[in-house]
Amino acid sequence: MSKKIDFVRSLKDLNESDLRARIHEDELRLKKLEFAHAISPLENPMSIRELRKDLARLKTQLQKKLAGV
Repeated sequence: MSKKIDFVRSLKDLNESDLRARIHEDELRLKKLEFAHAISPLENPMSIRELRKDLARLKTQLQKKLAGV
């Protein structure tokens, strides 16, 4: 299976507070990565894009939980 599918399946098991905590942690990590990249280029700049996409998946899953779907 692909990493994305496994990631989305693992999110379905998390409750609302776990999702919010994970979102907060990933947003902090994204800020640190972007800051580090601004100072000196990262070895893998695609990690920023992957983290942004994972954050979007987390936020989407949280919205689904809040909507009751």
